[in-house]
Amino acid sequence: MSSLRPWWALVLFTALTLPLMPLQQLFVWFWPRMARVFPMHYHRLVCRILGIRVEVIGKAPEQGPLLIACNHVSWLDIVVLSAVGPVSFVAKKEVSRWPFFGTLARLQRTIFVDRERRHATGGSRDEMRERLTAGDIIVLFAEGTSGDGRSVLPFKSSFFGAAEMPGVLVQPVSLAYRGHQNLPMNRRILPLYAWYGDMDLAPHLLGALRAGPIEVAVVCHPPLSLSGELNRKALARHAQEQVRQGLVLALHDPGKIR
Repeated sequence: MSSLRPWWALVLFTALTLPLMPLQQLFVWFWPRMARVFPMHYHRLVCRILGIRVEVIGKAPEQGPLLIACNHVSWLDIVVLSAVGPVSFVAKKEVSRWPFFGTLARLQRTIFVDRERRHATGGSRDEMRERLTAGDIIVLFAEGTSGDGRSVLPFKSSFFGAAEMPGVLVQPVSLAYRGHQNLPMNRRILPLYAWYGDMDLAPHLLGALRAGPIEVAVVCHPPLSLSGELNRKALARHAQEQVRQGLVLALHDPGKIR
């Protein structure tokens, strides 16, 4: 891969993004419906610039109210999931203070939560409920952190309580980084994209751009609801198992999930 590729990608990304940021801010202020869908079209262009081919398996989310429970692999998850549907995200509060990327997160109407302080969970959950009541699609990375892209960590159930309202569904979604330069993703290459532990963002970003293109599968499982015997903890366990199975099949036997 040419050593110039990541720099050209960054130049194109910047040239696309900077003029559209004030436009999205106007949508947030004056045209909420467009503020939901505009990032989807923007991120589809970003996928092309970054060399990400997205394959959707199952029925992609189209309208809310819907809470998506997903595994978390990389900073690229935001780009991939945003390209699939008109979504907003739940993110840790530290993201709001990141230079530039924090601004992008706010423009996409991200809900920032403090996972370290338990008493703050209720307020964040209430904000999620308000957004769901308004018809939003909200992505919850239910592990509470990012992983290695080959396994799924236990889902935390706290924020599943936001879906305890009539008409709100929870859709498990598996993200599988399974292809690299038209070949299967292997254990040596995957850490170039899976961002976890104490990896620094800037060198990881450049390394990913240098190594692409890649293929990412988004496995959309049937939606679930908090009703009957399925309380939020049972729902979290069930969603975790569906996401885990979807990840395993997408990586090792994709024919079984079509």
